[in-house]
Amino acid sequence: MKKFLSLFIAAIAGGFASLSIYNYVNPVHTSYINSAAVQNARPVNFAVTPPEVGIDFTTAAEMSVHGVVHVQTMYQQASNDFDFYDPFSDFFGNRGHQQKMQPQVASGSGVIISEDGFIVTNNHVVDGAQQVEITLNDNKKYQAKVIGTDPTTDLALLKVDAHDLPYITCGNSDDLKVGEWVLAVGNPFNLTSTVTAGIVSAKGRNININQEQFAIESFIQTDAAVNPGNSGGALVNSRGELVGINTAIASNTGSYSGYSFAIPVTIARKVVDDLMEFGQVQRAFIGVSIRDIDSQLA
Repeated sequence: MKKFLSLFIAAIAGGFASLSIYNYVNPVHTSYINSAAVQNARPVNFAVTPPEVGIDFTTAAEMSVHGVVHVQTMYQQASNDFDFYDPFSDFFGNRGHQQKMQPQVASGSGVIISEDGFIVTNNHVVDGAQQVEITLNDNKKYQAKVIGTDPTTDLALLKVDAHDLPYITCGNSDDLKVGEWVLAVGNPFNLTSTVTAGIVSAKGRNININQEQFAIESFIQTDAAVNPGNSGGALVNSRGELVGINTAIASNTGSYSGYSFAIPVTIARKVVDDLMEFGQVQRAFIGVSIRDIDSQLA
């Protein structure tokens, strides 16, 4: 019994000694156990990369919202006053209904492209207008002069007598990628300085909305919400650069249904440069007609 107790005590002492020596020469194992204990208390997966921060549009919006103006146009439209009774008609016959000029007001958007007051918008925003007034984001108002229009691209150039205006720098619409984020800035339903976001859905889109003989359509299609009043407003990329002029929507109701279309800034710059220099767009014609090819034509 004495020998057995001696051997048992020696074994226990040896075990403690072995454990102490092992912990001394291999401290990593101890820290691993401690780390595992912490992970068991609060599970952490260090192998997973932290999620990326979402795209921040605040800088692009701040850079562009001050360069987009509210365009208001006034038209004089004649209307017959059918309630007018001419008491002399019994003697001299019907001399026709009296006509009154009824003022009509419409609105859209425009983009300041230079600090000295040049503004690009859609032709259909100012077409036939007797008076054009623009309102800046700070509520300053100016009377605008129509420098020139180009119905074939649905673009127009305005000028106001002002200096040091905030303007939007032009980007390169050819560099846009399908799936890239863009912002639409404008004044839908007279809600000034409205910003919506979407992605580029397609490029070079032809929707046959322009009925001019030599119409040019190569729209940037996006899903940024655009409504009546956005026409002539800015389409900007995530860096706040102008890449398009919002022009049309695809809708059965007249309001936004999911897709909007913008004129690429590469087309707009050509038109604007010609309107500034010549007052009209200079184009060459090669004497052929062009159509899309399909399998039947091929």
